[in-house]
Amino acid sequence: MAGVVERRSIDVVPDGERHGNAFSQFTLWLGANLQITAVVTGALAVVFGATAFWALAGLLLGNLAGGAVMALHSAQGPRLGLPQMITSRAQFGVRGAVVPLALVIVMYIGFFASGSVLAGQAVGELTHLGATPGIIIFAAVTAFAAAVGYRLIHALGRIAGLVCAVAFVYLGIRLVGRADIGALLHDRGFGLPVFLLAVSLAASWQLAFGPYVADYSRYLPRHTSARATFWWTLSGSVLGAQWSMTFGALAAAAAPGAFVGHEVSYIVGLGGTGLIASVLYFVIAFGKLTINILNTYGGFMSLVTSVSGFRGQRTLSPRARSAYIFGIMVAGTAVALLGKDSFLTSFKDFLLFLLTFFTPWSAINLADYYLISKERYDIPALSDPAGRYGSWNVKALAAYLIGVLAQLPFLATAFYTGPLVAPLGGADISWLVGLVVPGVLYWAVTHRDTARLPDGPADGTPDATAPEARATPAG
Repeated sequence: MAGVVERRSIDVVPDGERHGNAFSQFTLWLGANLQITAVVTGALAVVFGATAFWALAGLLLGNLAGGAVMALHSAQGPRLGLPQMITSRAQFGVRGAVVPLALVIVMYIGFFASGSVLAGQAVGELTHLGATPGIIIFAAVTAFAAAVGYRLIHALGRIAGLVCAVAFVYLGIRLVGRADIGALLHDRGFGLPVFLLAVSLAASWQLAFGPYVADYSRYLPRHTSARATFWWTLSGSVLGAQWSMTFGALAAAAAPGAFVGHEVSYIVGLGGTGLIASVLYFVIAFGKLTINILNTYGGFMSLVTSVSGFRGQRTLSPRARSAYIFGIMVAGTAVALLGKDSFLTSFKDFLLFLLTFFTPWSAINLADYYLISKERYDIPALSDPAGRYGSWNVKALAAYLIGVLAQLPFLATAFYTGPLVAPLGGADISWLVGLVVPGVLYWAVTHRDTARLPDGPADGTPDATAPEARATPAG
């Protein structure tokens, strides 16, 4: 077991421990997206008013746009050998990075909770124990797998991708046999607000992976092509998400009364009864396991990064690692149990809420990595508040805050609607504003700050990555 359990946390992965190839990103992200929560996300586009045809078009556009941003983050992993969020210290400062990190942790807990609600229903039906025990059992299994770490996560992703793909092909055939898909797609009534809602739902789904996507590419060999990492990540994530969301949108359009509020039972009932139903309940729970492990593991990484920014800690004992993961599990399970009865509406608002805070982070991180730092970071300085990145980068934090505030006039949620939403016909374009404004602003105020740029080649092997960063393995 010692060779399987991951030893590293937020420290850089040395070249001698790297392995695999870029195709592993395709299998992981395909498996992570072929699951019930993505189905529900696709259904939301129809539930809130889009016709099936325009819902599918909007979802595809959002998956491609958000997936491209997400895959650009993934390409950072092999080059740096670091978890995603620790690189935020290069933009916000060693301690200033705690601002986006705190929001990322909220995101992981929220997605852990939403996944546990749906998977818990499946586990409850499979074990005949009910939803609440099902949620608790599922959460405990998730935490154990997250504690094992990187290798198990990728192995489960490969298996889940295959198992869930077979299940979705079968369910798709059953749906086509029950519903008149041609008639559903023939309705071409277009409404800009609900079309943009579909785009935003899919884009937010993809962008929400951004804060942890490099966690799962950081063990790839340093010479792995950034282009290959980008395209395999993008193709796996977009294919899996669009496949699931298409099924959800068509299911919601075909039988809105039967699907909404009864997502798990509807899908299982569509497949059949008896043994087939049991298999489908298992597939739903297993499909959610992969993504919930990612959320738990990402939450653990972000929490360690937050604490270490103030304590200077870069390595963890196995006991400390387990404690962090257990804390994420408990918080996520509590939210799941409290919110399980109002899941659908809460989840839609949660997705759009996330989008408001993570598009500015993505814009700043990508502008810094690709345009300003030119893929070079002083890795030891990422742990030194007195180093070149400083403790708090006020310019970056101000750009981030302005990026969040700039979205508010264009934001449309159940609890807040901005003043410019009505003139746009009710359309929510806040995420576009959140990508452009902070990215441009951050570049404008920092691109002349050459003191932040390390010396050395732009191939990911600056001198600063060598001795100190590789000195002490975690655990």
